[in-house]
Amino acid sequence: MSLEYDLIIIGAGTVGCVAAVAFGKQGRKGLIIERDMSEPNRIVGEYLQPGGVVALEKLGLSGETVSFLYPNVNGKPARGRAFHHGRFIMNLRNAASKISNVTICEAMANDIISCPLTERALGVICTPKGESDVRHFYAPLTIIADGCFSKFRKDFILRDVQIKSNFVGIIMKDTVLPFPNHGHVILANSPVCMYQIGTHETRALIDIPGKLLSNGSGELKKYIENNVLPFIPKPIQPSFYEALQTERLRSMPNSFLPPSTNVNGGLIILGDAMNMRHALTGGGMTVGFCDVVILSDLLAQTPDFNDTGLILAQLQVFHWKRKFYCSTVINVLAQALYSIFAAADDEYLRIMREACFNYFKFGGICVSHPCGMLAGLVQNPLLLIFHFFAVAIYGVYRIFREDTMLHMP
Repeated sequence: MSLEYDLIIIGAGTVGCVAAVAFGKQGRKGLIIERDMSEPNRIVGEYLQPGGVVALEKLGLSGETVSFLYPNVNGKPARGRAFHHGRFIMNLRNAASKISNVTICEAMANDIISCPLTERALGVICTPKGESDVRHFYAPLTIIADGCFSKFRKDFILRDVQIKSNFVGIIMKDTVLPFPNHGHVILANSPVCMYQIGTHETRALIDIPGKLLSNGSGELKKYIENNVLPFIPKPIQPSFYEALQTERLRSMPNSFLPPSTNVNGGLIILGDAMNMRHALTGGGMTVGFCDVVILSDLLAQTPDFNDTGLILAQLQVFHWKRKFYCSTVINVLAQALYSIFAAADDEYLRIMREACFNYFKFGGICVSHPCGMLAGLVQNPLLLIFHFFAVAIYGVYRIFREDTMLHMP
C-alpha cells in the first residue's frame, strides 16, 4: 500500500464515500481510512430528500437506493429515496472501491500529522485493524468526514454541539401508512416521523425532548405509551404498539452545530463533523452531498493540492457559496420547523404551528415553495425569509381575529 496520496479521507460514511468518488473521478489519488468496514446498523440516515438525489446523480451515483416517487412539482416528478442505512453505506463503499485510484484502509485514525511551524496538516497516523504498529500516510489535503460523533472536530472547531432532543427508533412490520410512499410527520406531544424503508418495514422515529429517559427502567417506553401512542392515527396504532413492545428501543441525539469556515491549511471538515441540524426534516445527507458537489467543482480548478493558499481561497468561496445553495435553507428550516412542531407547552409557538398549517392550506406557492425548500430543490434564502414573514404575519392576523371574536358581545 502506498504511503503518499493526493488526499486522505477520514470516514467511509455517506459523505466520505461520495467525496472519494467525486475526487477519484477527477483523477486524484485518494485514501479512505475507516475504523469499521462492516455494515453499520443505525436508525438515522435512511431518508434522502430529492435535492440529495440530484446531487448523487451529478456525481454519477444514482441507482444506489430504493426509490419512492414524490408528488409532481410543476409537472415534473421529484424523487426522494428511503432505504436501510447500512445497505446504502455498503453500496456507497462499493462504488468508492471501484474507483481505481481510491484505496480503502480499515484502520483507526489516531492523529493528524501537522507541520510544527505552520500547523498545516500533512497526513494521518493510524493503526490498521489487526495490527499493533501505527502507519503514517501523507497527503497535501486531508478531509475529515467522521460524522456526528467526530473524533477530530474539537481540535479544529471551537463551537460546541447542542443537543435539544433525541430520536428513539422502532421498525413497524407490514404497516399501511395514510399516504403510502410518502414521509409522514405526526404531531403528538413529541413529533413522530414515519417512512417506509423496505417492502414490509416502516421506520418510526419518536422525538424525545430534553434529557433522554431511562430505557432500562421502563421510563422511556411508558412515556411513549402515554404521550405518543394516543396521537398516532388509529389504523397504525396496533403495529406501533407491537413494535414498541417487541423492538429494542434505540436512540440517536438530534444535534445542532452551525457551519464553520475551514481555516486550517491542508484540512477540510465536511458532513456532520462540520455542520448539523435537527433530523426531523431528513436534510443531513442532502446538505452533505450538495457540499461535496460544490467543493469538488471548486477544487477541480486546483491542479495541485499542495497550493495551500489557493485551497484556502477556494474554501472561503465554498463557505459562502453553500449558503446560497441548500445548506442555509435546509438548516434554518430544520431548526424552525422543529421549534414549531415540538411546541407542546408554548402557547405562542402552538399558535404559529396552527398558522403554519393553515398557511399550507392556501395551496399554490404557499405549499409548493416550502416543500421545494424542504426537499433541497428550491435553494433561495430570500424565498425562505419571505415565507417566514408571511406565516408570522398570518399568525398575528389569526390571533387578532380570534381575540376579537372572543370579545364580541
